[in-house]
Formats: sequence, C-alpha cells, structure tokens
Amino acid sequence: MMLPYGSFTIPVTLAESEREANDPVSDPRAAPSRPSRLTGPAARARSTPVSTDARLLAIATEHLTRLGPKRVTVVAVAAEAGMTHANVYRYFPSKDALLDAVAGRWLRDLETELAGIADAPDPADDKIERFVSALASAQSEMLTREPNLFAVHLDATVASRPIARRHRVRLRALVERVVEEGIGTGVFAARDRERAIAVIFDASYRFTHPVAIQHDADVPRDLLDARLGAVIQSIQRALRTGTF
Repeated sequence: MMLPYGSFTIPVTLAESEREANDPVSDPRAAPSRPSRLTGPAARARSTPVSTDARLLAIATEHLTRLGPKRVTVVAVAAEAGMTHANVYRYFPSKDALLDAVAGRWLRDLETELAGIADAPDPADDKIERFVSALASAQSEMLTREPNLFAVHLDATVASRPIARRHRVRLRALVERVVEEGIGTGVFAARDRERAIAVIFDASYRFTHPVAIQHDADVPRDLLDARLGAVIQSIQRALRTGTF
C-alpha cells in the first residue's frame, strides 16, 4: 500500500525597598514595603489564565487515559470544566474533534522530534535510518504505554480525519527534505524523488503505520526490531544505488 504521506532579568519595581536599603537611619518600626510588583512579560505570564480550550484538552486527556475513548463524553468533560456541553462545541465541534486534538498534541511533539532529525548535520542515509526508527518506536511505545491515546490515533488514521491527513502531509514533507538533501549531496543515486519517497514509506509501512503496529502488537519487540533493521538497510541500499 502506498501512502504519500534561562535565566533572564525580571523587571521589578523596588522603589520603596531600595530607598529603605540606602537610608542608614531607616526606622525599623516603619511599615514594611509592599511586595515587589512584576512588570512587563513576567506580569502578563503570571496573570494570564489558562485558555478554555487548553483546559478542556487537559480534562479530555485525563478522561481518555482513565476511561478510554468509547467512554469519554463531551457532557462529562463539560461538567468538570464547569460549563454546558453546548459551550464545549464552540471550541470542538464533536467528540472526535476533541479527542483528535488530544492526539494532535502528541503528534506535534513527534513531528518536532522528526524535524530535528531531518535538520541534523548527519548524512542523509543516516537520517533515514534515525527517522524511520524514531517514527516506528514512538508509535510502538505509545501503544504500550498509552493504549487509549493510540486508539484515537489509529481511529483517526483509518477514518482519514483531518488530524491524520495533516500528519501524513508533514511526514512526507520531512522525508522529502531528507531525500532532496541526499540527492543534492550525492549520497543517494536515486533521481526520481517521488519513487524514492514511496520506497521509504512502502517498505517501512509494517513498522510505521498504526494499523500494522496494532496488528503486530503481540510480536516480540526484539524480533520486530531485527526486521525493521533489515528493512532500513534495504531502503538505504535502494536509495544509494538508485535501484528500486
């Protein structure tokens, strides 16, 4: 199947306390100075409340972890947030949209990690190995450690919901970036970019697509790792030689 897929200085107001510190005859009985008042960005960060959508996502995440996707309800999330379920729909038009937003945060973190690999100074063939390995292991660990979150990811992928389509587009863009680099530096002999990208996704499908990962859930990890290693070597060889 082919899937295109700190430290910083906080500005404070210390006018009164500075006057007392510099005055050698300050009266110890004088009223204490008022607490330092934060100004600028620090004050805004301190006073800005958590946004409603972020609060809803936090509640939905906890419900998903505890109950599973089938038992999560918009009514229960709304009740814990202290609002009506109709109000929740102002932020998320459906239960699927709410749960997809929860999964979307995880996917964005993964995409950030993969972008770091794509932008690293390593040779392109090494990047392909690291990229495919990271994509496979992240989802496998998600299935083991957060099965309810994986279930949402899987369902969104099968149904081709917007969150899954956007994720595929981003993955493809990152892989394309590495392929372009490999061709430009001469690491890859392949000249057909589209075929090269297809080879990467097609060959690694069993280890990187959530449907296949779910299917192999009971296969021993060491066996899957060995198979993935062999597949990655085949991908690298095909890209280096240009023989698909």
